[in-house]
Amino acid sequence: MFELLNIDTHIEEILRKSLEKQISCNEALKLMKTTGRELQALLMTADIRREQIVGDNVTYIKNWNINFTNICTGTCGFCAFKRDENNDESYFLSAEEVVKRAKTAWDNGAKEVCIQGGLHPDIDAYYYEELLQKLRIELPDIHIHAFSPMEILYGAEKSDISLSEELKMFKDAGLDSIPGNAAEILNDDIRKVLCPSKMNTAKWIEIVETAHKTGIPTTCTMMYGHIEQLKDRVEHIDILRSIQEKTGGFTEFVPLTFMHKNTPIYREGLASPGSTGIEDLKVYAVSRLMFGDLLPNIQVSWVKLGFKFAQICLTAGANDLGGTLGEENISKSAGAQHGVQTDPQNFQRVIRDMGRIPAERDTLYRNIRLV
Repeated sequence: MFELLNIDTHIEEILRKSLEKQISCNEALKLMKTTGRELQALLMTADIRREQIVGDNVTYIKNWNINFTNICTGTCGFCAFKRDENNDESYFLSAEEVVKRAKTAWDNGAKEVCIQGGLHPDIDAYYYEELLQKLRIELPDIHIHAFSPMEILYGAEKSDISLSEELKMFKDAGLDSIPGNAAEILNDDIRKVLCPSKMNTAKWIEIVETAHKTGIPTTCTMMYGHIEQLKDRVEHIDILRSIQEKTGGFTEFVPLTFMHKNTPIYREGLASPGSTGIEDLKVYAVSRLMFGDLLPNIQVSWVKLGFKFAQICLTAGANDLGGTLGEENISKSAGAQHGVQTDPQNFQRVIRDMGRIPAERDTLYRNIRLV
């Protein structure tokens, strides 16, 4: 393959190495800068590496999102979802309403409910615990994937309890896993501009590692295409890789391209208008080669990219299309235009068109069923 492409010798050496082991940060940064034939070689190599690790299955999950409040005390510059408490568009669902929506989702085939919300001034860890308990009583078999690391920290601080106490309490109440959001870019200089009221990098790491030690797996994410540089993307993935080496608690990596249109940081002229398609492909490909088989599952966000481009990203190292979703308001508020809910048949059509195999999964990538 490499001989036919006639690419730079050093790039070829890195790509050959990547088929057997993880690449270094310096090597990843070189690959992030590729163009032309070198870029084509990168994408093909990432796709081969994906095939080596997870085969030709493209997985997805039947799930449902519930964003229970958009009232938030945070000051994230990338967020267009937040509303103040007295805003006409603000809302706060009761626990009973959340349970009702989750039950409807379960009755319609959802295996997972993903629950997140703003940092409402009146909630704490005990509110989250009560919500979990009510969900678990009504839906003993549904997988509860809930509360970002920022919500975890907020709840602990409001209740004056330790992170480990809180997470054990949540696990006992029925929490199965945590979405690994609030990571954005794990660089404190960037975070001071992007999300000044959120925790710093060390605290995010502490929260997810504590969750893993408590027996609660998490996803991990990276939101890119705003004010960061290429090296920041590589260093972010390397931090995630180090955590995974230590705990093994990440179930998947989800790159999230910045939805810029309605966000304060873009409107103030401080951020780029999201990533380009080529940048997206490089993120998927390079992350596949950095993680290797340490973190087998890399998810494409069809909500942010649309089905057509999500399909292309599945040829660049990714192997999962995420969930069918529903009520997903955060990306939509920021300007995503590809919908917030889909049917499994749409996933199956896109996957089969690629010559790959559709497979339904659960949250933890177990019980995979070919469709």
